[in-house]
Order: sequence, then C-alpha cells, then structure tokens
Amino acid sequence: MNRLVSFGVLLGLVVLFGVLSLRVMASFLLPMLMAAMLVVIFGPLHRWIRDRTRWPDWAAAGLSTLLVVLIVLVPVSLLIFRAGGEAFAILRRPEGFKLDPHVLDGLVARFNETTGLQVTADAVNTELKRLLEDWIGPIAARAPVVVAKILISVIVTIVSLFYFFADGGRMLEAVTRLIPLDRRYQWQLLQEFEEISRAVVSSILLAAGAQAILAGLGFYVAGLGKVFLLTLLTFFGALVPVAGAAIVWGTASLYLLFFEKNTWAAAGLALWGAGVVSTVDNIIKPIVLHGQSKLHPLLALLSVLGGVGALGPIGIFVGPIAVAFLQAALTMLRTELVSLTDEGRAALPGAEMGAIGRPQAGRGNDPPAGLA
Repeated sequence: MNRLVSFGVLLGLVVLFGVLSLRVMASFLLPMLMAAMLVVIFGPLHRWIRDRTRWPDWAAAGLSTLLVVLIVLVPVSLLIFRAGGEAFAILRRPEGFKLDPHVLDGLVARFNETTGLQVTADAVNTELKRLLEDWIGPIAARAPVVVAKILISVIVTIVSLFYFFADGGRMLEAVTRLIPLDRRYQWQLLQEFEEISRAVVSSILLAAGAQAILAGLGFYVAGLGKVFLLTLLTFFGALVPVAGAAIVWGTASLYLLFFEKNTWAAAGLALWGAGVVSTVDNIIKPIVLHGQSKLHPLLALLSVLGGVGALGPIGIFVGPIAVAFLQAALTMLRTELVSLTDEGRAALPGAEMGAIGRPQAGRGNDPPAGLA
C-alpha cells in the first residue's frame, strides 16, 4: 500500500513539474523544433565532418553549426538586403506614397456615381491618413519588441543547434531510458520524426520557391516594377499559412486596378495568382510529403491545413508530425496485439492445432503456405 501511495505521489509530481516546465519552455519550443529539424537535415554533413576531422565532439559541432549558419542565414540575409534596397529606393522617391490627385478624383467620382453618395477627395485623404496612423502606430511601437524576440529566437536556435550536434546522441540515450516504451519503438518514432521533418521542410521550401517564381513571372508580364522585391515578398508570404502568396499578388492586382487603371493586367494577374500561384502550393506539398514519408497525399494535405487551423503557424510542422506519429503508433499497437495473440495461443493446450482446431500451415515466423 505504501509503495502504491509513493507511486501516486511521484506520478503527481511528474505531472505538476512537467506542466510547469512546459510553461517555462513554451516560448522556446519553436526555436528548438527548428534546431531539431536543421539537425535532421544537416545531420549527414555533421557526421561527415566528425568522421573526417576526428575532432572532439564540441569542435565538430561548432564547425557544423557555423556551416549551417552560413548556408542558411547568409543567403537569406543577402536576399533581404537586396529587397530592402529596392524598398528603400521606393521610399526615397520624391512623390513617396502620395496618391495622384487625378487618380484619386477619378476613383471618388466613380464611387459617387455607383453609390449615390457625395464623398470628397479631401475626406478620403483624411480617412486614409487616420487609418495609416492607427495601423502603423501600434506596429511601430511593437517593432523593437518583435525584433528582440526574433533575435532571441535566432540565438536560441543556434545554441540549440550546437548542443544537438555535440550531445544529440547522449540526449537521446538519456530520454529513451526514461520513457517506458520498447527501445525499437522509440527508434521507430525517431525515424518517423526524421523522415517527416525532412519532408515538411522540403515541401515548404519547394512550394514557396515555386510560388515565388510563378508570381515573379506574373509580375513581369503585368508590367510591374521592382519584380525582385515582389518575388521575394511572395516567397516569404508563401511561408505564411492560409493567406500565403495571395497577400502579395492580391495587393499587386488591386494596385494595377485602382492606381494604374490597367484592368486587363489586374484581372490577368489575379487569375494567374488564384489559378496557378496559390494552387501549386496544394499540389507540391502533398506530393513531396508523400514521396519522402509514409503519409498518403490526402493525409499530408489535411495534416498541414488542419495543423495550421488548430495550432497556428507552428501547425504546419506539428500537424504532419502528429499524423505520422499516430500512424506509427497504430502500427506498433497492431504489432503488440499480434504478439500478445500469438503468445496466448502458444500458452493454450494443443496450440499447435491452430485457433480453430486445424493444423497451422507454418511455424514460428514462417507465413502460412497459402500466403507465402
């Protein structure tokens, strides 16, 4: 009885401190998850460095971390600086973002004719200025906090990446000893995580790249300037779940319609964006997820969409991983049930006659003759 009470208290302590630890670490879970995925993707590179150099684990991990940072962060930074240069050039234009009075007068006149109202251009300018102040003010006020959070997340990701490279094997060994699950099932789950992580990252980057290239072609044909900036914005927009690339090509279509008064170009870009750019995302992701993991294409698509709807942006990673783990767990459960059934049959008298009194076709691990 005392031992049972002690076990209950211990289980309660584990749950209590587990919940507290989860709340403490909640803000770092996404950076650590990103670091784990980078370790999965660049694991072969780290193993090659470790085997070739024969350096201590910390030195090989440091070199691997440096290479990952250079491979991932440097190209992204160069692209951002290039796009930032184009955006800065737009901001330095003498006309800035002021609306052309003739364009504004035409829009107001068309609106008044359609609605029967008597709206003035000055009233529109005043309302637009107020809306911009209401929107941009809070964003500007929160900008330092957002930048600080991004920097902290990047630092946590890099530090976690180093320690995962250096002590990943020992960490896994320590965790597997604490989990009361057969060792082969634990390694099977880890293999599922490795496969699905590589598949998720590959599908996201390939889909975003394809959408950016297709959208850039549409921007060029529509006659928009700063195509590189718009293409890069489309790539980053495609990484955002739900709205995705439509944020960019939709805004560009509205600009062509209301400011450039190019109805055909606006309609063509909108049709290209809705029919091709945003559609290719739902084609590439399921194909890549199915090709690099065991998920069915339909499950792959629904796991991404459902994960985003339930968990937000992080759901694009967690959704497929959860579905893949469920699929693996069901397979393990079936294996255990078959094993328990076989053990129960072996324990029965005359078990060699089979479950319904007929001689079995095979023995041990050999399949029945009719299924061989």
